[in-house]
Amino acid sequence: MSLLDILRLSIRNLREAKLRATLTTMGVLVGVAVIVTMVSFGLGLQRNTIARFKALDLFNEIRVFGRSLSSLAAAAQNQAQGGGGDDEERRRQSNRGAEPEKTPTRVLDDAAVAEIAQLPGVAYVEPQVFFPVYMRSNGRVQTQTVSGASAPNASARFQEFAAGRMIAAPDSDEVVVSEHWTQDFGYAKPEDAVGKAVDFLAPSKQKDDEEAADSNFFGIPLEDAAPEENAKDAQDAAADRLVARTFHIVGVLPKASKNGQSGGGGFRFGPNASIYIPLPAARSWSQSYRNPLSEVALALARENGSLNENQAEGYDSATVRVTDPIAMTDVRKALTERGFESFSIIDQLEQLRTVFLIINSALGLLGGISLLVASFGIANTMIMSILERTREIGIMKAIGAEDREIKLIFFVEAAVIGFLGGVIGVLAAWGIDAVANRLAYRFLLKPQGASYVDFFAIPVYLWLGAIIFAVLVSILAALYPAARAARIDPVKALRHD
Repeated sequence: MSLLDILRLSIRNLREAKLRATLTTMGVLVGVAVIVTMVSFGLGLQRNTIARFKALDLFNEIRVFGRSLSSLAAAAQNQAQGGGGDDEERRRQSNRGAEPEKTPTRVLDDAAVAEIAQLPGVAYVEPQVFFPVYMRSNGRVQTQTVSGASAPNASARFQEFAAGRMIAAPDSDEVVVSEHWTQDFGYAKPEDAVGKAVDFLAPSKQKDDEEAADSNFFGIPLEDAAPEENAKDAQDAAADRLVARTFHIVGVLPKASKNGQSGGGGFRFGPNASIYIPLPAARSWSQSYRNPLSEVALALARENGSLNENQAEGYDSATVRVTDPIAMTDVRKALTERGFESFSIIDQLEQLRTVFLIINSALGLLGGISLLVASFGIANTMIMSILERTREIGIMKAIGAEDREIKLIFFVEAAVIGFLGGVIGVLAAWGIDAVANRLAYRFLLKPQGASYVDFFAIPVYLWLGAIIFAVLVSILAALYPAARAARIDPVKALRHD
């Protein structure tokens, strides 16, 4: 018999037992639908996660680390104790979430930043400068976190604005603030803050020293003054002791942008800040008004020779933006060769893929249990078919049908059941995914003001693989019934009632 004849015979046999064949096919249908639905949810979760990382621009950025000021300050003592400096650096790396496979050996100063900027594949380098400061705007004074930003800047967090624009030039007195910042300082709308002034406040050390030298001797006033004059002088002195640098707001970052980036900077390399100023201004302010711990660390570093008197300390880290994610591997290799440590989200991408592989495998295994149960139904259907068609099998063998052809008939019948169940099961999975997406949007996302999200992903390999898997499982379930049918003695079969 030809394969086409066997196919026609198999379909005819299934039609003669429509109810049994339908119920068996439904078992395969449910199993395939469960597998596709559960695996597609895992694939959708993976796709949405990676898409969010891409929207945050994390695949184009590398965070580079140099030797910290604290490690330079402890260098002499650590060398005497036998390499404790590396332990200090590893602790620092562990705190920031990087893998301390190799500690940096160079200071990330301006010269190093310029050297990194010349590497092939590097678009630009943005050193990280971050500090808190008292600031005054709209009649209010608050402490806010400040970060330096390169201008112009291609980072995704500066692509969308609730009002205004990005800082125009690195030497300007322009700043960009978050929408939360405008609310903290009493602006009704983001547009109201654009063009307004922001004063950075800090103590004037020089004036404090002059007043201390002129007005007292070991804390004792040199001459008495009238109470009124003292009060007026105290107010004037308090005002003079605060120095202010004035900036002007040119842009307001939104609370949440279309790509998922939050207005304060969102998840990104480097610290999140509520206000961004030009990088040179941030560097100048952070060096002019250090905190006491930083002053001590700098003095110790100069004392033990880690930093020369004319050498400025380096940045703790910098963000390197590459022209293409493909160039990231070469750039990171060059950074390591130059004595720096680097970190990229791609380091975690393989681990992320492994996690999703485990999740998808677990979901597929749970769905496979349904298909396994369906395989028992297929075997039962084939065995019942043998009992009903024993005489027919005997006649076919008597007129010359080989055992191989008898087995093939049962295999084709099982394959037809598996194929039909697989195709209908995939279509059912598509329907389930569509309904689930709509329900999730209607009752979960829409009430929170979020946009529509497709939680499921059904690539071609998934639905095609599910159909093939259903056919293979069906054929395997027919192994025993087919072998049993082939062993039937034609003489006994012809005498069977």
